[in-house]
Amino acid sequence: MTTSLSPRTLGIHAAPSAPGPIGFSRLVRVEWAKATAARWLLALVALSTAGMMLVPVLAPTTFDQTFASYLRVAALAVTILLPVVAILMFTGEWSQRSVMTTFTQEPRRIRVLNAKLAASMVLGGGAAVFGGVVTAAGLGLAAASGRPLEANLTVGATTGYLLFVLLNVLAGVAFGALLQSSATAIAASFAFPAAFALLGTASTLVADWIDMSTTFNWVLENNWGGHVPQISVSVLFWVAVPLAAGVVRTIRRDVG
Repeated sequence: MTTSLSPRTLGIHAAPSAPGPIGFSRLVRVEWAKATAARWLLALVALSTAGMMLVPVLAPTTFDQTFASYLRVAALAVTILLPVVAILMFTGEWSQRSVMTTFTQEPRRIRVLNAKLAASMVLGGGAAVFGGVVTAAGLGLAAASGRPLEANLTVGATTGYLLFVLLNVLAGVAFGALLQSSATAIAASFAFPAAFALLGTASTLVADWIDMSTTFNWVLENNWGGHVPQISVSVLFWVAVPLAAGVVRTIRRDVG
């Protein structure tokens, strides 16, 4: 009869098993921690949103005193600096030269990118909620002053507000993923929309199909009638195409 001996019987300890893959939820938490690490920038987003909300409160003759108008002010305020936070999330490893560590811990780069994208959407959703809270506070101040307010806030207006915030965050994500340099991506995120807005003053084609100050504002104002093709082309130009190119570049780029 033969007797099989296990490694433990011979006094040999089995080699430790290889660690399992990192869970996607953990990757999202890591990327969320990176995004919220820029506390000074998030504080500026909060302060600028609260500050801009005082404008319709203190200048009632300049702004429509409606719920939807106040919400649009919050949307514009939130999206001034929030895309920068998303950019830093996508460019941090490349700018700080920690990309080797990131992709060594999770070699499947597409999972890291998906985690960054998910964290960006959570960030955008949270910022939209904060903007709604600031809007409610502004409306409360306006109502306390005794002025009449038109309660014209609809599901469509709220949806347009949320989509507007998320689209601006995604545009920042696209710049970050494509350019992979914090300074370059941040500069481009301000310069390129301004340049196309300037071109839009001379070209109706640019204004109606590419200029995000026009097309994204249609989304914010819930003005979809006859504008769906233009909005779609603008989203392709500012979000889908550069983000896809950024994904390909990230997957193929040498990290050595």
